[in-house]
Amino acid sequence: MSNNAFSGGASEALAAIFSLSGPVLTENEISLFREANPFGFILFARNCKDPAQLKALVRSLKETVGRDCPVLIDQEGGRVQRLRPPHWRSYSPMKYYGDLYGDDPEKALEEIRFETFRMAEELAEAGLNVTCAPVLDLLFDGAHDIIGDRSFSGDPDVAARLGLSVCRNLLRAGVTPVIKHIPGHGRARADSHLALPRVEAPRDHLNALDFEPFRQVAMSEVGAQVWAMSAHILYPELDEGLPATLSSKIIGEVIRSDIGFDGILVGDDLDMKALDAYGDVSERALISLKAGCDLALYCAGEMANMVKLAESLPKVSPETLKRLQNAEKSGKVAA
Repeated sequence: MSNNAFSGGASEALAAIFSLSGPVLTENEISLFREANPFGFILFARNCKDPAQLKALVRSLKETVGRDCPVLIDQEGGRVQRLRPPHWRSYSPMKYYGDLYGDDPEKALEEIRFETFRMAEELAEAGLNVTCAPVLDLLFDGAHDIIGDRSFSGDPDVAARLGLSVCRNLLRAGVTPVIKHIPGHGRARADSHLALPRVEAPRDHLNALDFEPFRQVAMSEVGAQVWAMSAHILYPELDEGLPATLSSKIIGEVIRSDIGFDGILVGDDLDMKALDAYGDVSERALISLKAGCDLALYCAGEMANMVKLAESLPKVSPETLKRLQNAEKSGKVAA
């Protein structure tokens, strides 16, 4: 399905996704990115002013590292879309499709296919080849609204069916999806941007509900091509001491084994306050990579932190390279 061949040159790349300060690259950013060679980049609204500017920026990022590297963006629809009117379309939140699915499943699938292709068209036009969507977290009563209508549904089968449709159709359009926030953010009663949430649910409840949408996508024919983003959440039933992003136990036993996800795993943004107790950004990044994340994601665009990351992080691991190669093989078969 997807034509993204990210493994080329990846063995020499830093195991990181970097960010930038504004709509054009500064001289310092160009110098750092050329020297550090991060695996990819992520863009935010501060980087996206209009289609011509965005296309030029994405091209310049790829030129700095000398390859068609991943360039990520959060384009979910609803509250979370970095590309907005008047230059780009507005999209419905995912809960709209979940609600519609309850009344008319075929209509919901037809609409979400159409909207996914429209979104992918805008991304591909800009040269953006990875989008941090869809959200597979479930909707739970009493949870913090940081997820809210970003979720398809409280029903894991509905979330899985609609999420899988989004993944398939993004891949068909040449855009790699990033399912989030594995193994499940939906029950959290705090915003991980601001604090470390605790999810106290028993493991069997998590397994039956929260893990299920991720499992269904991971076990599908596109599972090897999809990326996932981990949750900065403490699950005492899974690991008493470390949040998922930093936990080798959760990544190994739950994400890789119970859920069966074997694609590229990216930790959520290292600069979020949920991780404040675990050292500075570079220390958090190293812990996450040692725990089993493939890539460390840094979103704030601050030069000093990216310099630290460049100095301390390893290159992409052989395991990550194998996952990238498996994704490419799977894509050729699916096409």
